[in-house]
Amino acid sequence: MTAEPTTTPARGGPDVAEPPPTAAAAGGDRRPRRWLPRYTWSGTLGALVFGCSSLTPSLLPRGWVLQGLIAGITAAIGYGVGVTVAWFVAELTERRMSAGFRRRAWQVLAAAGALLCVVMLWLGAGWQRQIHELMGLDPPNGYSSVGVVVVAVLVFALFVAIGRGVRWLARWLVRVLGRLLPHRLARPLGVLIAGALVIFLLNGVLFQGLVEAMNSAFSVKDDGTEAGAVEPSAPERSGSPASLVPWNDLGLQGRNFVGTGPTTQQLAAFSGRPALEPVRAYVGLASGSDVGDRAALAVRDLQRAGGFDRSVLVVVTTTGTGWVDPAASDSLEYEFNGDTAMVGMQYSYLPSWMSFLVDQVKARDAGRALFDAVYGAWSQLPPASRPKLYVFGESLGTFGGEAAFSGLADIQNRTDGVLWAGPPNFNELTRGIVEGRDAGSPEWLPVIDEGRMVRFADEAPDLDKPPAAWGDPRVVYLQNASDPIVWWSPRLILNHPDWLRGERGPDVSSSMVWIPFVTFWQVTADMVFAVGVPDGHGHKYEADYVNGWADVAQPPGWTDADTGRLRSLVGGD
Repeated sequence: MTAEPTTTPARGGPDVAEPPPTAAAAGGDRRPRRWLPRYTWSGTLGALVFGCSSLTPSLLPRGWVLQGLIAGITAAIGYGVGVTVAWFVAELTERRMSAGFRRRAWQVLAAAGALLCVVMLWLGAGWQRQIHELMGLDPPNGYSSVGVVVVAVLVFALFVAIGRGVRWLARWLVRVLGRLLPHRLARPLGVLIAGALVIFLLNGVLFQGLVEAMNSAFSVKDDGTEAGAVEPSAPERSGSPASLVPWNDLGLQGRNFVGTGPTTQQLAAFSGRPALEPVRAYVGLASGSDVGDRAALAVRDLQRAGGFDRSVLVVVTTTGTGWVDPAASDSLEYEFNGDTAMVGMQYSYLPSWMSFLVDQVKARDAGRALFDAVYGAWSQLPPASRPKLYVFGESLGTFGGEAAFSGLADIQNRTDGVLWAGPPNFNELTRGIVEGRDAGSPEWLPVIDEGRMVRFADEAPDLDKPPAAWGDPRVVYLQNASDPIVWWSPRLILNHPDWLRGERGPDVSSSMVWIPFVTFWQVTADMVFAVGVPDGHGHKYEADYVNGWADVAQPPGWTDADTGRLRSLVGGD
């Protein structure tokens, strides 16, 4: 085994400067190079391999800026892997290479690295065209390879500099402690203290500062009202003059929910018969400081609005900001001609991805509290006059919605059906269901007990594929194969996921492969633009809500032709 090319003995750590020797380095003026960062041969090799690997396709199309960020981050990770491996080799062999061998090693790496970058940039452009076409998008006019390289180099240099700063801190602590303690004790203690300081800085200072800043920013935004949301006058809506919940207390997304939606005229025009005003009840964060109080208020306003007198009642667990997908609520109301009631509750100001990091308990508590409060009132009604009780949630809303149930048996006992869309990978109930799927069915389209109760759909026709008769209640998961929210997990760092084995989803590139560390960052970046793709891809489920509600709630007299008409209206098919 040969050891790492190096110019100086690697004492105290592997990350030492080792540029190839040149005439200027040997005896010329080195001042122009003094301030330039220098990198190890092994680290550079790792950075090239990881950075070029990040050009392989992921779930969603991406532009050159995003691709450069991903490449820079993964290259920095590769650099760390490379210098760590070299350090272990040096520690085990204690061998050093000649200056001539080091020079030849750098020359080979420079030539091979340049060729590898050119080839991977060319292939990456082709993969991006393929992914755009799978999403029904026009291929990009050009893939700015120069821009990718520039962004990647800058991001790489930044992260390596941060890493070296942490290393410098650890070495300084070791020197200080070494004056007081034996070296064997000072070295691990110094590293431990440096690591603790970094964690405290990132989590206790920077992250909490970011959370507080975002919470303040989104709380201010929560006071606004988006265009198109109008204060309702109908008593069937929260925020109306008859409501127990004032318009100003609903929050931005609450006002969007109750202040929009199809009118009775639009519903009647679609159905061809007189329609009812749909009931929409909602409670914002400003309505109470306790989740139990807000849930109780939501139920009282639902009762006041006549929600328990409708044919269908849906408990909605919202996303982090309190958002309810209008495609889901509109679809239900069109299918039942307004004979519906929906109730939701806000539990955070933050978007879903940050709510999960800091408000996970709030999402669970809100989902459980709202369903239990509604179920408590609903169960007191005479069975013959109760509305059908359904549960709905999207994204983080599915996480909170699942918290109300101990398992499928509980869902079967206490609901008439469930519609969940885009469930995050950390949902315990969903993961347990998927892990118990029938043999031979893929993770991205699992079949559960031949489809007797639970069915998953990437595309609407998937709901009709399981062989068994579909009983009641029905549970539907809308789960796009290209949705990064569904597949993101820290396990991607080191574990090959089942959804990238065997048959792929219809909009997932056949060229996508799992690469340790790299795939994790690719899917992480995909989440940022998960809704910036056409419907039916990524984290967008608009038209498929029509099929989902039609199958779960089974509206009387509903036909496949009605489904087609409503899909065109809701999703623009």
